[in-house]
Amino acid sequence: MRSCSVIKTLTVTRLGAFVQRHTVIKWTHLPDRLGHSQPRQPDSALSLRAARRPVTVVAGAVESLPPIRNPPPMHGFSTTLLTTTLLKKTLLAAAVMSGLMLSSGMAAAADAPGKVLSEKYGLPWPAAIAHRGASFDAPEETIPAYTLARDLGADYLEMDIQRTKDGVLIALHDDVLERTTNIAQVFPTRVKDPVSTFTLAELKQLDAGSWFNKAYPDRARDSYNGLQILTLDEVIDIAEGGANKPGLYIETKVPNKFPGVEADLKKVLAKRGWLTQRPAAAAGHVNVAHMPGRVVLQTFEKQSLELLQKEMPQVPKVLLLWIGEGSIEPKSSVAFKDSGAKDKASYYAAQEVKSPEEFQKWIDWAKAHGAIGTGPSSQLAQGGDQSYMDLVKPWMNNLTHEKGMVIHPYTVDDAADFKRIRNDGVDGFFTNRTAELLKFYGRPAKESIDAILKRNGY
Repeated sequence: MRSCSVIKTLTVTRLGAFVQRHTVIKWTHLPDRLGHSQPRQPDSALSLRAARRPVTVVAGAVESLPPIRNPPPMHGFSTTLLTTTLLKKTLLAAAVMSGLMLSSGMAAAADAPGKVLSEKYGLPWPAAIAHRGASFDAPEETIPAYTLARDLGADYLEMDIQRTKDGVLIALHDDVLERTTNIAQVFPTRVKDPVSTFTLAELKQLDAGSWFNKAYPDRARDSYNGLQILTLDEVIDIAEGGANKPGLYIETKVPNKFPGVEADLKKVLAKRGWLTQRPAAAAGHVNVAHMPGRVVLQTFEKQSLELLQKEMPQVPKVLLLWIGEGSIEPKSSVAFKDSGAKDKASYYAAQEVKSPEEFQKWIDWAKAHGAIGTGPSSQLAQGGDQSYMDLVKPWMNNLTHEKGMVIHPYTVDDAADFKRIRNDGVDGFFTNRTAELLKFYGRPAKESIDAILKRNGY
C-alpha cells in the first residue's frame, strides 16, 4: 500500500546542468490508528521543492518517499503537511544520492552551484590558492615562494598568521621553529619554544630557506640560503608589487595562543587598504585584489571564526574541516598508534564521518556563524604526508553547495587528483604546485618557473 503518489514534476528554472524541480504529491490513502486504509479526497496535495538538485535524484528521492506507518490519529489533520523530520531526512538522503551520481561522472552538474556562489561572494572560480606560496618550488612563506606564486598567476597567496612577542603579525605555519629554520644553531636553548616567545628582531636572525635545500636537493638553489621569515606587511607588499594582483587567503594559526589576533589582523588589513575597494589590474592579469573576495579569512577554530565575523563581517570566511578531536566526529575513535595502519595516510584513508547528520551539523554551524565556504581535507591517490580524510565526497559537496557555501579543499598537487576531486564538485584548491593547477585549469603561466625565479633574483 502506498500512502502517496507523484502526480507530476515540473521544471521551474534551469541553471547550467541543474534545475529546480517542483514535485506535486497527492495523498491517496492514509492509515488510521488501526492500520486500515482510509480514502481521502483527491484535492489534497503536498508540494516539495528541492533546489539545485540533479533532476533524476530529486525526482527519485521524492517518488520513493516511504509510507507513514502507524501514525497518531489524523482526525482534523491537514494532509498537505509532512512531518519536519521526514522532510529533512528525505532531503539529506537526496544530497547523498546526488553525490553518488556525481561520482559517476556528472561533473558539469557539480560545477553550476559553486560557480554561482563564487560569483555571489566575489570569488574567482575555480580558485587557485597558493598554499604558503609556490611552496613546492621554493621555501614556504618566503619571498621567492610568494613572488613565484604571484607571477605564475595564482588567485590567492595563502598564509598562516602568528604574532611575535612584540606584537607583529608574521607568516609562519609551525608554532615552533625547528622544522623550517636554523634555530638550533642560533638559539640552541630555545629550539622547542613557541613562536610567540620571540621578538621580530630575533626571528629575523633565523635562516628560513636552507632547510628546503637539504630536504629537496632536486629543487635547491643557493639563493634560498638565508631567507627570512616574513611579516604580514611584507606579504602584502608582494601581493601589491607585480602586474598580477592576487588576493590574500589568511589563516589564524593556533589562535588560542594569540588572544586578540583577529582584531590585530583587522588593523593591518584596514591600514593597508585591503578592506575597501582596490585598484584594478591591467587587462590580461590576475585581478582578484580588485574583487569583493580580495581577502578570505580561514580557521579551524570555531571561536576564531566567531571573532573574525565580529571584527570583519563583510570579509568572506572559510571554516577548515577535519575529522577528529575538536572537529567532525569519526565513526571510529581508534587512535593512529592503536590502529595498526602502516602510515598516517593509510590511517586517515580509513577514517569516515560518523554520519551524514554529523557532517551537516558542522556545515550548518559554519553557515550560521558567518562562513561562506569550507576548506575540507582530501585524500590523495598516491598517499603521502598531505593525504588526509576524504571530506570532499560528492554527497558532501552537494550538501555544502545546497547550504550556500563554496568548497576549497586542501592540499592537492597532482593532476590526477585535481581531475578526480574537481569532478566531485569542488570550487578550487589549495595547492603547493601553482603552475600545475593553473595548467589543469587551462590557464598556464606565461613564463616557466625557472625563468620567473631567475627574473626575481633567485
